[in-house]
Amino acid sequence: MLLLGMGNLCIAQNILTAIIKDADSKGPLAGATVLLIGTTKGATADEKGVVNFSGIPNGKQVFSFRFVGYEEHTETLTFPRSNDTLTVFLEAAGEGLNEVVISSTRSTRTIQNIPSRVEFIGGEELEEKGNMKPGDIRMMLNESTGIQTQQVSATSANSSIRIQGLDGRYTQILKDGFPMYAGFSGGLGLLQTPPLDLKQVEVIKGASSTLYGGGAIAGLVNLISKVPTEERELRFLVNGTSAGGLDVNGFYGQKFERVGLTIFASRNSNKPYDPSNTGFTAIPKTERYVFNPKLFVYFSPKTKMNIGVNTTFEDRTGGDIQYIKGKGDSTHSYFEKNKSRRLSTQFSLEHQFNENSSLTVKNSVNNFNRTIAIPDYTFDGKQWSTYSEITYNQNREKADWVAGLNAYTDNFKEYPKDSFPKRNYDQNTIGGFIQNTWKATDWLQMETGIRGDYVIDYGFVFLPRVSALFKISPKFTSRLGGGFGYKTPTIFTEETERIQFQSVLPINPDANKLEKSYGANFDVNYRTSLFDKVSISINQLFFYTRINNPLLMENASGNLYQLVNADGYVDTKGWETNVKLGYGDFKLFIGYTFTDAWLNEGGKKRPNPLTAKHRLNNVLMYEIEDKWKIGLEAYYYSKQPLNDGATGKSYWTCGFMAEKIWERFSLFVNFENFTDTRQTRFDSIYTGTVTHPTFRDIYAPLDGFVVNGGLKLKL
Repeated sequence: MLLLGMGNLCIAQNILTAIIKDADSKGPLAGATVLLIGTTKGATADEKGVVNFSGIPNGKQVFSFRFVGYEEHTETLTFPRSNDTLTVFLEAAGEGLNEVVISSTRSTRTIQNIPSRVEFIGGEELEEKGNMKPGDIRMMLNESTGIQTQQVSATSANSSIRIQGLDGRYTQILKDGFPMYAGFSGGLGLLQTPPLDLKQVEVIKGASSTLYGGGAIAGLVNLISKVPTEERELRFLVNGTSAGGLDVNGFYGQKFERVGLTIFASRNSNKPYDPSNTGFTAIPKTERYVFNPKLFVYFSPKTKMNIGVNTTFEDRTGGDIQYIKGKGDSTHSYFEKNKSRRLSTQFSLEHQFNENSSLTVKNSVNNFNRTIAIPDYTFDGKQWSTYSEITYNQNREKADWVAGLNAYTDNFKEYPKDSFPKRNYDQNTIGGFIQNTWKATDWLQMETGIRGDYVIDYGFVFLPRVSALFKISPKFTSRLGGGFGYKTPTIFTEETERIQFQSVLPINPDANKLEKSYGANFDVNYRTSLFDKVSISINQLFFYTRINNPLLMENASGNLYQLVNADGYVDTKGWETNVKLGYGDFKLFIGYTFTDAWLNEGGKKRPNPLTAKHRLNNVLMYEIEDKWKIGLEAYYYSKQPLNDGATGKSYWTCGFMAEKIWERFSLFVNFENFTDTRQTRFDSIYTGTVTHPTFRDIYAPLDGFVVNGGLKLKL
């Protein structure tokens, strides 16, 4: 009887053989795990994705199939069963990125299947950065690996964005695919874009002019606005700072049967703030109003339209803090006043002929006025620009095609208060492009494109581009890409912005020419897990960009300045390393950037100014979903060469953020730069006297330790 009982027990122990594969690539998932629910039994797949699970009792059993970066899958099986091998396909999770569609590459593919390297900043991360800087997007961009927001003016705090060591004018900033921050309108652009009405931000580093035309030599940043959903979204944010800042932002969005609506409105202000003994504002006196309504019309399931307006009204005054507070005299009399008005329209009409093809028509009109006043000088200008585009998309299982035509106009007029020659210009560009995204095999996808632009007064530009995605294994992927770029010359550069465009001679198409570039990048991605508890993701990027005949500011006779195309080139090369670790509710991000940027002019070589060769980003996050968010940050910048021949100091900045979340509201506090790192603590920011200062390059923070906190409502 005992022997018979043992025999029955042996018969009741069953075996399951399964192959675990990626649902997209159909490749095996080595290291995936299988757990028998209700027990402590488990097994791990081999290098072929095969798992043999033994000791399974008779009856109905539930199995959980898991792998880091994939959605959990369960199977209910009844034993005894046939010995057939079970094939299980796991869907990639990627923290929700499998549902993220990237629009900047002009395709409709998810981020995992795009050959071009795209960095994605989603809603959750936007909210976290919004806790730190609710009034603008500088913080969000500056804390990304390989990106540095460069403060151009010591007193107005105007900033530009640098990617991989190249000047801000080589980065194209888009709003929903529209070039609304080009030329004169790029000034103050980063300061006047609050993050609350953004759905996501897409960053492409390297030559991207094939996608949207001139200006994207270093890369492009596409700010994607929120769209209405059937569930009403009503959010408010109120934030105050120890530096005298106050932000009040509101967003409303809702989709009805045939129409949808989004409205964003904000008021951002700051008192003049000077934490140092220099007597000049680190944060200027500011008052800004933003109002962005947008209407969506759904004529039919195949035809939809949206039309929107973006408006910004701002007054900004920096300089001698005694003067700004109304206590100025003959000594304390320096100021820099910026008065700007921004108005732009966005129109888009899309019609789907069938499930595979569609036609889109876009148009935007932009008007930007800005008056800059300093003692004894005023720069007053107005820019009108338009962008029109028609594109045809055809999307199939193996290949996507997109082709289109576009026209860009840029008209600038100056209203001088003296007899200096006007810097007026009228630039017009007509272009056409075609792009193909092809899934050659399960492990190779290609993206190729060409663009031809005719820039009136400067000639024709041919812009090819190619990218490839290699899916070597479910854990290991790689991207390789490169292309050409160009930039049309204007007087609006970082160098001329520092001197408020004073004494800068006009651009002359007969003497100036296009800046042309080429570049390439290569990256590898690896993700895995350790002990089934720690997730690891590593991205290693290598980049190179060269710009021929860069536009530089030089001294001319009579104390004048002139922008000339240098006889030489700028090249920047280096690498970015990103490591992401996850353990339970903790996440650690480590980013390192090495940038080697040089200017070769007339056979002489010198470092490109204001480029930190070494930069380190460290972020530790602790998050309990819908309850707590706590973050600790530390950033390192190595020494930077300055325009006056000196070298800036290396420095660290550290920050701490916490947010307590309830169902309908949350409270947040942020201790920004609590180490109180300031350039005024270890270096000077100007030469001369307080009455007639000459400001030096700003390479480190000026505002120092600032605490901000506030309330977010979700109704």
